[in-house]
Amino acid sequence: MTSTVPTALPHGDGRQPPITMFGPDFPYAYDDFLAHPAGLGQIPATEHGSEVAVIGGGLSGIITAYELMKMGLKPVVYEADRIGGRLRTVGFEGCDPELTAEMGAMRFPPSSTALQHYIDLVGLDTRPFPNPLAESTPSTVVDLKGESHYARTLDDLPEVYRQVAEAWAACLEEGAEFSEMNRALRERDVPRIREIWARLVEKLDDQTFYGFLCASEAFRSFRHREIFGQVGFGTGGWDTDFPNSILEILRVVYTEADDHHRGIVGGSQQLPLRLWAREPGKIVHWAPGTSLSSLHGGDPRPAVTRLRRTAGNRITVTDAAGDIRTYRAAVFTAQSWLLLSKIDCDDALFPIDHWTAMERTHYMESSKLFVPVDRPFWLDEAVDAQGRPTGRDTMSMTLTDRMTRGTYLLDDGPDRPAVICLSYTWCDDSLKWLPLSAGERMEVMLKSLGEIYPGVDIKKHVIGNPVTVSWENEPYFMGAFKANLPGHYRYQRRLFTHFMQDRLPTDKRGIFLAGDDVSWTAGWAEGAVQTALNAVWGVMHQFGGATDPTNPGPGDRYEEIAPVELPED
Repeated sequence: MTSTVPTALPHGDGRQPPITMFGPDFPYAYDDFLAHPAGLGQIPATEHGSEVAVIGGGLSGIITAYELMKMGLKPVVYEADRIGGRLRTVGFEGCDPELTAEMGAMRFPPSSTALQHYIDLVGLDTRPFPNPLAESTPSTVVDLKGESHYARTLDDLPEVYRQVAEAWAACLEEGAEFSEMNRALRERDVPRIREIWARLVEKLDDQTFYGFLCASEAFRSFRHREIFGQVGFGTGGWDTDFPNSILEILRVVYTEADDHHRGIVGGSQQLPLRLWAREPGKIVHWAPGTSLSSLHGGDPRPAVTRLRRTAGNRITVTDAAGDIRTYRAAVFTAQSWLLLSKIDCDDALFPIDHWTAMERTHYMESSKLFVPVDRPFWLDEAVDAQGRPTGRDTMSMTLTDRMTRGTYLLDDGPDRPAVICLSYTWCDDSLKWLPLSAGERMEVMLKSLGEIYPGVDIKKHVIGNPVTVSWENEPYFMGAFKANLPGHYRYQRRLFTHFMQDRLPTDKRGIFLAGDDVSWTAGWAEGAVQTALNAVWGVMHQFGGATDPTNPGPGDRYEEIAPVELPED
């Protein structure tokens, strides 16, 4: 809600440094790396113009390609669908083109400082996102078990909700040293971060989120655990994450990734699209005015259908058009499950332990449905049965245990058309919608919301057809994002550290993994950015390049900040 837990200070409040996604697994300052005037590194002039395959045109792939192009390499981007990946912004047929819906990522925490570098670079603006009980949210309704509560702040809710908030704070303090880790991350105290995290990884790798709650005296009440799962704090309910590893949750709350969110004005897909078309101010080898778009003649290459390791330890790529090209290096940024299903792969591409890690990857399902409306009617003052003003908004940002789960109200001003995200769901809640069409989904959602807001005719304000997505049904995603299960830490470590290829057998080098599911913070665009920068360093290193001594890259710092290594016997 307004802060991750009561003990957390607001972002950048002046009393402590602002929090960033600096660890805890790999405490490297990607934001400082990007901001340094020396740049990310260089390769020998003899390698300029060399081609590198970049498979996947999501944010990670586009950033990888953009930075490799700046170094003088020639990235060849392959994309099966559209540039942007899960940064997918769509319009509504027949409506104002400025009226858009975010089908994937729609809210970004200030702690995503490497992501912010690129948002600023391409000149995009952000604004507060209307999460439940956020300062920018006019009002919130919490509806559980048929009982609704209207609130503008947490203090407006019944006492039990404050008890749940306090239980969550106590649980984190008792079981995960929250204050100490939060302070260490703010201060970028690498030894302290590593000390705390090593202890917790060993202790908690086999623990589910729900088991962590149950082990806490603060959450001895089932009612409190149930409310926390359905409503939660920050972005809403947590129960869909209950089976996942508690380590996944700690990474989020330590860095306040679930709080203080902002949306990108005009839509998040603008970020990869602008990078695709952007002409860097500083570029090596290529003529001024060169962009990724111009290198590709406008569009990326089509979907990859086959990957082989061929003579000379090269990576040979076959695409959907039948074109076959061979590269000295390739970066795979799409979801790793595609390597198991959609793409015909040579087993020799990766060590067997890495294949196992990809097979064990666990993805979360997610669905959304949006409708365009004539105006933000929800800001009208509600009236009672006698027509008297109530002092409340007609409709509010809504958290509920009904089918819709989360409903968000998005507007650009009182006199402009607006958008309602009627439902945002995860896992089993998302699967409930899968067989239904967009229209059928809308009817069920409006029925549920009608029970929360009797007398409010949402449908009369709808001015266009709904748009929907179920990420588990998208052929090039098969899920929204990775979320590790208990015992998966070792698998995640293998995937994240894959960019350090001097540690691999020589016949397993040359193809690099990147993307948010390779990162420690899957589901957050920051993870996509960080792993892209890891891959850029890896490719640079393979081509005989190096970073400036004043700006060491993630691979240069690896030995001193490497992720915890658990025994495998």
